[in-house]
Amino acid sequence: MERTLRNARVATFVYFALNGFLLGMWVVHIPAVAHAVGIGHAVLGWLLLLLGLGAFAGMQLAGPLTDRLGARTVVPLGAALCSAAVVLPGLAVDTWTLGAALLLLGFGNGCLDVSMNAHAVQVESGYGRPVMSAFHATFSLGGVLAALIGARTLDRGMAPAVTLAAAAVLGLVVAGVTARALLPAAARAATAEDAGTGTPAGRRTPRRIWILAAVALMLMLCEGVANDWSVLHLRDVLDAPAATAALAYGAFSTAMTAGRLLADRLTGRFGPVAILRHGSAIAALGLTAAALSPWIPLALAGWAVFGAGLSGCIPQLFSAAGHADSDAAGVNVSRVAGLGYLGMLAGPAVIGPLTHLVPLNLTFLLPVAFCVVAAGAAGILRDPGPEPTRQGVRPRTETV
Repeated sequence: MERTLRNARVATFVYFALNGFLLGMWVVHIPAVAHAVGIGHAVLGWLLLLLGLGAFAGMQLAGPLTDRLGARTVVPLGAALCSAAVVLPGLAVDTWTLGAALLLLGFGNGCLDVSMNAHAVQVESGYGRPVMSAFHATFSLGGVLAALIGARTLDRGMAPAVTLAAAAVLGLVVAGVTARALLPAAARAATAEDAGTGTPAGRRTPRRIWILAAVALMLMLCEGVANDWSVLHLRDVLDAPAATAALAYGAFSTAMTAGRLLADRLTGRFGPVAILRHGSAIAALGLTAAALSPWIPLALAGWAVFGAGLSGCIPQLFSAAGHADSDAAGVNVSRVAGLGYLGMLAGPAVIGPLTHLVPLNLTFLLPVAFCVVAAGAAGILRDPGPEPTRQGVRPRTETV
């Protein structure tokens, strides 16, 4: 059993890395694909919303399917769909075909995202200690690998369709080979039965899950702001050279990856509530320093602190949602991941219009406020404990 669990953990690492790699391969080819199709930034921005819409739809479908069929079935299917779809943008010939390609790619990504996170919760339950953050760190490392490979192939003049097709074939192979190491649905069902956490079909999503989802929306909006505005902040507000401005996102993403590699150990020692509360507070301080700093080095340090603070927060929310009810782990994770993903997409859309009212750096005070709210709401991760009834005390199904 121990060997089975260890193999399942390795397989989960592989799927997280594959997801990051596939998305990263698309991201590094965005300029080339946009040029080949002949669209500008405005049209591309609207098309990227289709990617998010597809992902949200995939998450809402994959959640119930994962609970019904088991992650061992849904994760490889999601990975295969995401892998097959990654080649489609490279084959697009106009705006309509690119839009359809992004919708399918987003759908595959959403299916893989929710199902692999649900399986990660299952693995974490088996280990009896926090392991979720390391999985999310592996996702980031997959994106780094894609950036390195994509930069090399683009430098050699390879067509996006060729590179993305190779990534698709690799993804399909990895999805098929790794599937056997995932935990079977029977093991999951036994765990739920032993814990006495059976959930009736059609049960409504608990209020606690929606609160977790709202916190995820706020924090992933903050992450989206860093992804899309950190470089422009240094470039436009502090007049940094282009190469130096690029370090802003590099500092943020590097600190976030490193923080996630350490977060599981810190969670095991201090608990998820402390990680979310102090992490969000640290993120607020870091972004405030970056926003108000007149000096480039301090701004870079602020973006790094912002990434370090956020690094362990989202995994705690996913983990709490998955552990709240083992029979509804997929649905609960899909709620949190779905709203969180919408928050990440909303970040650029919210900040852009605000720049017409205040300078760019001052718009960052909005995500600072979201971090403060998340820190105040960290107690939602705490085990609710038994629920009193007329007959006595009924055990809750929600545990963290």
